Amino acid sequence: MTVNLFNRTRMAGLKDYREPFELIFARTLEFLGKKEPLTVSVIFVKDRKIHQINREYRHIDRPTDVISFALSDNRDEGDYIEEELGDIFISVDAARRQADEYGHSLKREICFLFTHGLLHLNGFDHQTAEEEKEMISYQKLILDDIVAPDDGKEELC
Repeated sequence: MTVNLFNRTRMAGLKDYREPFELIFARTLEFLGKKEPLTVSVIFVKDRKIHQINREYRHIDRPTDVISFALSDNRDEGDYIEEELGDIFISVDAARRQADEYGHSLKREICFLFTHGLLHLNGFDHQTAEEEKEMISYQKLILDDIVAPDDGKEELC
């Protein structure tokens, strides 16, 4: 299990998310009953870049907080050494705004966005109320023991 981090912003400290992301990734795979060696890439971007990505690939002309791109919708259980699940783009601008809005730390918000993106890469969605309820329950199960909702305003960045 590997988490690749790419910082496309000038914000310092984003490499410090590797450890909590690895814990979240391991816990997610545990909950989903997956044992194969998997890799995910996380790209930290600013609002301007995620807006461009959202417009180009989703045809939604506004910035968003997180976008996931799975590399394969039909994963084959064949022979491989390590499989790349896909890419998760996280807007650090949106994460800061949302952390302030929800009254928790930037660390909690960025880890929440990573968890949300990771679940999308594993086939979860929130198009219906039932799907959203299931996705939210998994997000809480995965994240709350790693970064508590009331973790204060401790910052990694």
